[in-house]
Amino acid sequence: MESSKRSLAKAVSWQMVGLVTMAILGEVFTGSFFAGSELALTSCAIGFVMYVLHERVWAGIRWGLNRASAAASQPVGTAPTGS
Repeated sequence: MESSKRSLAKAVSWQMVGLVTMAILGEVFTGSFFAGSELALTSCAIGFVMYVLHERVWAGIRWGLNRASAAASQPVGTAPTGS
């Protein structure tokens, strides 16, 4: 399982890409750099929170992992559950 810091770093880098993309699209569709930037910042803030939550939820789901990956992500001293 990846660390919270790694999930956070991935979320920040992804949201930077999304912020630039949304700002450009917002300006194109609204004709206003200010309105496009507001739209981009709002979308970025909501998307950032949702991405981090999504990553952390999936980090705890064992479905679809092979047994070696699932066993490696178990805390020390616990037995993997059979799925």
